[in-house]
Amino acid sequence: MSATGKVWLVGAGPGDPGLITMAGVACLAGAEVVVYDRLVDRRLLDLAPPDAERISVGKAASSHSLLQEEINDLLVAKAREGKSVVRLKGGDPYVFGRGGEEAEALVAAGIPFEVVPGVSSAVAVPAYAGIPVTHRRMASSFAVVTGHEDPTKEESSIDWEHLAKGVDTLVFLMGGANLAEIARRLVECGRAPHTPTAVVRWGTTPHQQTVTGTLADIADRVAKANLTPPVVTVVGEVAALRDKLRWYDNRPLFGKRILVTRARGQAGELSQALAELGAEPVELPAIEIKPRVEKAKLQEALRRLDAAEYDWLVFTSANGVDIFFDHLRQAGRDARAMGHARVCAIGPGTAAMLAWYGVVADLMPERFVAEGVIDAFSKQDIMGKRMLWPRARGARRTLALGLARLGAQVDELPLYSAAVPKETSAEALARLRAGEIDVVTFASSSAVRNLAKLLGGDLSALERPLIACIGPVTARAARRLGLRVDVEASEHTVEGMVQALRERYREDQS
Repeated sequence: MSATGKVWLVGAGPGDPGLITMAGVACLAGAEVVVYDRLVDRRLLDLAPPDAERISVGKAASSHSLLQEEINDLLVAKAREGKSVVRLKGGDPYVFGRGGEEAEALVAAGIPFEVVPGVSSAVAVPAYAGIPVTHRRMASSFAVVTGHEDPTKEESSIDWEHLAKGVDTLVFLMGGANLAEIARRLVECGRAPHTPTAVVRWGTTPHQQTVTGTLADIADRVAKANLTPPVVTVVGEVAALRDKLRWYDNRPLFGKRILVTRARGQAGELSQALAELGAEPVELPAIEIKPRVEKAKLQEALRRLDAAEYDWLVFTSANGVDIFFDHLRQAGRDARAMGHARVCAIGPGTAAMLAWYGVVADLMPERFVAEGVIDAFSKQDIMGKRMLWPRARGARRTLALGLARLGAQVDELPLYSAAVPKETSAEALARLRAGEIDVVTFASSSAVRNLAKLLGGDLSALERPLIACIGPVTARAARRLGLRVDVEASEHTVEGMVQALRERYREDQS
């Protein structure tokens, strides 16, 4: 560890965590300390190492958890401990982010630093609201103006007359509380009262709200809509393009808070698909996959595999595939150990996991449930065939019994349990109980039962949101607990569940 560390002033972007730069991601990956602002998306903090110190410094307009001078001192102190410090700031550090002041403090203290620019809310928020700040036919210039000047300044440094007459598009940051005064000054200095104006709250996030009007009435419209900070205000002819060019806030699931109950390592696929459709995914892992296998059964299965005694291997989950191949690896084997055995995958997710290990499924049913697997095998000659079924503990016996009725001999190999996590998201659980969730998604029966346990058996928090299930087996588990199932995927996959939600909300809108 060096005697003096280093500070990176990193722009986090305006809200959407996907707008951080690759350089910013790299800085977070190597951070030992992250000092972050109130508006930074918490998901960005997960990009730092688990043992990195995370320090919130607030920075709301009316309330700072630390004064700017205290933040400067904190950065210096942590760097002097020899730490790699990331100062994670909303938007761009040098665009009304007081990054210049922090850089000056670091220079005065002899602390090395770098600046990683970020996507500024001045251009990103209008873009997400359907407003280009420049346009060949409408605006050849734009200016970014603070809507909240330093109150200690003796007089304003804003040249209102030049702004009103000399710049096509004006973007005001942090001007929510002063909106009426901003509009008044612009009109007073020569800007037409009918100039199109838009105010965007929580831009680039699933909470984004936009109010449009003119300089003459925008303050009244914003007050009537109860639009409170943080907001970005756009003044100029380009604001009239909002209705034509809006794209972000008219996506099918925009603004919906959707609870994702999959295991921590598997939630990403569903969360990403929901976010791409405008939803806010809220991850509450209700499952923890715990490998649990009886050594004797595993050794017997491996012996039969080596002896080429299995005609089929039947996989009914991606978890089963992953854990099975992990045991193969530990035993010094790989996919070649399957020899002449054919492979069945219950659905595309399981087939994709097999493909990752270099195995192409020979059979996949039309319906991705145990009954579908039985139907698919009923068209095969499996009389007297020996099968290995790596499965979860507590899985339904439907598959084994159905294959046995078709004449197969099935060796069941329980590999793992879908346990209730010892630790889960307390914040997500609190949001569910507070009625902030619009949809709860379940991708397995275990997730249904485990969430009920996490709620302490009190399922009242599940009465308000829509309940979406990946398929009929999961839906039955939900109904057994007295839950109302609103959405059931016809294709029993993550993609199918997302599509079912799209269709549900399309019906509601129509």
